[in-house]
Amino acid sequence: MRIATPDLVTNSYFPALAAEELGVFRDEGLDAHVELLPSLDAVRALRDGAVDFVAGGAHTMLFAFPGWRGAKLVVALSQGTPWLLVLRSDLPARRGDIGSVKGLRIGAAAGPDRAFARLLAEVGIDPARDEITIGPVPGADDPGASFGVIAADALERGLVDGFWANALGSETAVRRGVGQIVADVRRGDGPPAAGRYTFAALATTDALIAREAERVAAAVRAIVQTQGLLRKNPGRATEVGRRRFPPAAAAIIADLVARDLPFYDPAISDAAVAGMNHFAQAIGLLEAPVPYEEVVATQFRDLWAGR
Repeated sequence: MRIATPDLVTNSYFPALAAEELGVFRDEGLDAHVELLPSLDAVRALRDGAVDFVAGGAHTMLFAFPGWRGAKLVVALSQGTPWLLVLRSDLPARRGDIGSVKGLRIGAAAGPDRAFARLLAEVGIDPARDEITIGPVPGADDPGASFGVIAADALERGLVDGFWANALGSETAVRRGVGQIVADVRRGDGPPAAGRYTFAALATTDALIAREAERVAAAVRAIVQTQGLLRKNPGRATEVGRRRFPPAAAAIIADLVARDLPFYDPAISDAAVAGMNHFAQAIGLLEAPVPYEEVVATQFRDLWAGR
């Protein structure tokens, strides 16, 4: 079973990687491997049948499955918009002051950059008018690269003035003393809607659900069990990090997982889907709201509670 993810070195999609490395997929009878593919490549690979699942930002499914036709979310990996705004530590920016980005160069990956652009629009910032450059960071497209870690390196080297990336990249920059967190929208920084732009989820196709529902159910059970293992002992994240992360990232992943435990909830709520659909409409990925049951594979809902 192949699971594509746009970022391996992250806390947001971490339950999928941990389910592999801690043997939970295996215990459910699944021979599963999580592999890195750029965000748009990952969802297109799912559409084309090259992978079985995608572990990524829920809204990104719409790049390959317009109107949610042909795919479903089966379980949440973590709740809330997973990206944070980090700026150079020497800038006079205050927590929550998103206007601090005016005149700066901000690194953002394809996919997450849509959420950042929406965040700016909601607080009345126009990148062209306010002279903000938003784009990829050097090296982020290299094979095996993790955007958050590369972005922290780029910030340290002065190649960007800030970045929009996962909490692991953000924490890396903060611990090196080169960055400061200006906005963590999951925790209420910025406009209220920003925390519900998207969330991390495991998704698959309607065809796979119809053909192999029990295998999909086994994957859902594995994610739920892995989130439970991490809640009981966040330190187990270090085992995973040592196998799959660069050493510096492996050293801090358990701290991030412990901090993010409130977000490791497998349930996909009506409010989460509504917020994501509203965001998708705002950025032109969705023409009209789509009912919950056309976005989420509700037949697996009982498994979220461990039943």
